[in-house]
Amino acid sequence: QVQLVESGGGLVQPGGSLRLSCAASGSRFIIYTMGWYRQTPGKQRELVATITTDGSTNSPDSVKGRFTISRDNPKNTVYLQMNSLKPEDTAVYFCYAGVPFTKTTYWGQGTQVTVSS
Repeated sequence: QVQLVESGGGLVQPGGSLRLSCAASGSRFIIYTMGWYRQTPGKQRELVATITTDGSTNSPDSVKGRFTISRDNPKNTVYLQMNSLKPEDTAVYFCYAGVPFTKTTYWGQGTQVTVSS
């Protein structure tokens, strides 16, 4: 069973920055994809950014140029550097991990990011 421990959420003013971290533990197999999704009340969870073990990334246009995802493979830790934050970035951010060998996905408990003046 994979455990995901997130940290780094909080309250920030528009234009500010935050860095989220997520550490995975307990996997016997390669965690090929790690990343972040976010969700606001009444809406579906949406992709923020993902990164594979070989460094390939995926993110929507809404965060390109502002958010940067990175990964420390030996530590099974993924980071999300969020710059130029906007009020519409306010959401609960969930860490994601995908283990292809077992065809299993895992989710963190979520961390609140609030962008407000």
